Amino acid sequence: MTDKNSNPFKNENVVKDEENINEEQTTEQEETPVENSDENNEKLNKLQEEYDKLNQQYIRLAADFDNYRKRQEQERENLIKFGTETALKSLLEVLDNFERGQKALEKVEDCEKVKESFNLVHKQVIETMSKLGLEEIKALGEEFDPNFHEAVMQTPTSEHPEHTVITELQKGYKVGDKVLRPTLVNVATAE
Repeated sequence: MTDKNSNPFKNENVVKDEENINEEQTTEQEETPVENSDENNEKLNKLQEEYDKLNQQYIRLAADFDNYRKRQEQERENLIKFGTETALKSLLEVLDNFERGQKALEKVEDCEKVKESFNLVHKQVIETMSKLGLEEIKALGEEFDPNFHEAVMQTPTSEHPEHTVITELQKGYKVGDKVLRPTLVNVATAE
């Protein structure tokens, strides 16, 4: 508000008009909060309902995810448990044959029969493990590959190309693309 005495050049009518305008604005402001209060309450109620709805959806989603995670963990444990069980069942037949061979060899004096029995059981072990997905890593005569081979020796030679596996010291195995154990090898180097 302006003071009448502050500006001597102002017309008295202008001052009265300003006072009337200020009073009207004050009256409008007093009426507006009541109307806005009802509108604000409605908006607030709608927002609260929307918030409650979204919060409930979030809680259900979090519970569903937690249940999913628990199911996945249980399935993983079952796969490991039953996968091991299947492998052990397959190897039980091999164990049975070892025990039969052991009993049969108690009375055998012929070394050829012992060799034959040993070779049969060895062949059965290899077949059983192959059925489970085990593969031998080829090394002898192959180019050295650090993904599948582990060089424990290097021999300078001119008989073999450089970086060629010339001796397999211990066999390596893989299941699919996963190496279980690399092949221990002797690698040829230039003289």
